[in-house]
Amino acid sequence: MTAAVFLGAYIIDIIIGDPRWFPHPVVIIGKAVRFLEGKIRCTSLIGRKKGGIIMCFAVVIPVYFITWGIVEGCFFINSLFGMIVTALLAFLTLATRSLYDESKVVLNALNRGNIEEARKSLSMIVGRDTENLDEQEICRAVIETVSENLSDGIVAPMFYLALGGVPLAMAYKAVNTLDSMVGYKNERYADIGRFSAKMDDIWNWIPARLTGFMIVAVSFILRLNWRDSWKIMRRDGRNHSSPNSGISEAAAAGSLGIQLGGENKYFGEIVRKQTIGDTAKKIDRGDVKKAWVIMFFSSFLMAAVCVLTLWLIE
Repeated sequence: MTAAVFLGAYIIDIIIGDPRWFPHPVVIIGKAVRFLEGKIRCTSLIGRKKGGIIMCFAVVIPVYFITWGIVEGCFFINSLFGMIVTALLAFLTLATRSLYDESKVVLNALNRGNIEEARKSLSMIVGRDTENLDEQEICRAVIETVSENLSDGIVAPMFYLALGGVPLAMAYKAVNTLDSMVGYKNERYADIGRFSAKMDDIWNWIPARLTGFMIVAVSFILRLNWRDSWKIMRRDGRNHSSPNSGISEAAAAGSLGIQLGGENKYFGEIVRKQTIGDTAKKIDRGDVKKAWVIMFFSSFLMAAVCVLTLWLIE
């Protein structure tokens, strides 16, 4: 991965986002996960826990080597062709524009006064039940998913692109996809998804903390409440079932002066989560817009760090 290719991938992501007509690798990875999950559930030769471990490696390792083979093959044909293909594959691991576009649909519905449409659009990007949420709860959900996915969908892929190129970044996306599909702590997935969830925790440990620092730095640059961003990140960063997701949510909550977490409903069951941040103000649509600004500037900052690092290595 060169600085020029990385920058090209980032620019493509900002301009294009996630084209629906293009066969995204995550969709292919998801189909592989569902196929293997079905096979494991249908056999009695191995337990669910061991099957989950096998499934994780059976997805992640082929993804890495297939991506590596594609990149190497394209460079063997022609160096320029290899750079173009690498940039295109790299941009598919990033989600800056798509995260903005998907959350903007929710806010646009609220701006039109159509709360039912907002709830329906929100259900496409969050796991909680959305049919009875009021406007403040909808805005909270959007900010939570934007701040969490700032780490998973932007900073982490950039980190692995800079560290090990497209193959490593695509392997990360495979781990992240496994976690999002089978990493639930419920009766159905407690055994088969446990290893994938742990792997996701490990792969996201460094990127999550990088994201927290990025949010604090951006809050300082934008003259937001960077002191509270730092304080709340340190105080409430562990107030989450995930060892990583709470870091970025806490930094964002402190920067915006709002409280995240609390009561949510999943599959009809009320789940009371620890709160993150202080109740300095009610959450509104303006906070969602500020969360977007934090997201974009954090992605700019992370991209700049990665490009500079790659350039110095070159």
